[in-house]
Amino acid sequence: MSKTTVRDVDMEPEPSASPERPASAPRTEGASRALALLLVITGAAGVLAAWVITLDKFKLLEAKVKGETFVPGCSLNPVVSCGSVMESDQASVFGFPNPMLGLVTYGIVVCVGMSLLARARFPRWYWLTLNAGMLFGVVFCAWLMFQSLYRINALCLWCCLAWVATIIMFWYVTSFNVRKGFLPAPGWLKGFFGEFTWVLPVLHIGIIGMLILTRWWEFWTS
Repeated sequence: MSKTTVRDVDMEPEPSASPERPASAPRTEGASRALALLLVITGAAGVLAAWVITLDKFKLLEAKVKGETFVPGCSLNPVVSCGSVMESDQASVFGFPNPMLGLVTYGIVVCVGMSLLARARFPRWYWLTLNAGMLFGVVFCAWLMFQSLYRINALCLWCCLAWVATIIMFWYVTSFNVRKGFLPAPGWLKGFFGEFTWVLPVLHIGIIGMLILTRWWEFWTS
């Protein structure tokens, strides 16, 4: 990614004409069109993944009631086996299918992105709440990754799409909050985020890719 693109994502130009903010009013910040689009795209990817998994989960349950067998379309081999993941205990951590939570949370991200495209400006608490929600998402995805690789011993491609979307949105919103001073950080870290935000999601996703590659190395190379 070029330097210009990173700045486009992280920096928001001030509107050319806006009313003066009273001294007592809380500071609000909008976002660049690039960051807003990034939230819309990653949020939509998460909604798509959650929607497909939810539909397949219902089909699995319906087939069980009828005494039949349903194989999700993304169950390609013993490793890439969405059905194995969907039928695991980890797929319903909160007492209901995990993707139902994704339908709500990723939908919120899409709404935030659309609001930013419409030039909405949000106060510090709003940006930090959004960041905290994404932090929860990244931690939850990390737990699900561990469970998939080392407990369930299977991968779901739609889950992988949701993981990637969550990682990307988390790092770019974190970068925004650091650069705007909503998250306290030293000057060198702000400078790093200003120039190299893209490095963090690429590194994060790359590590996951390497874990997947090495976990089933014999299968991939056979």
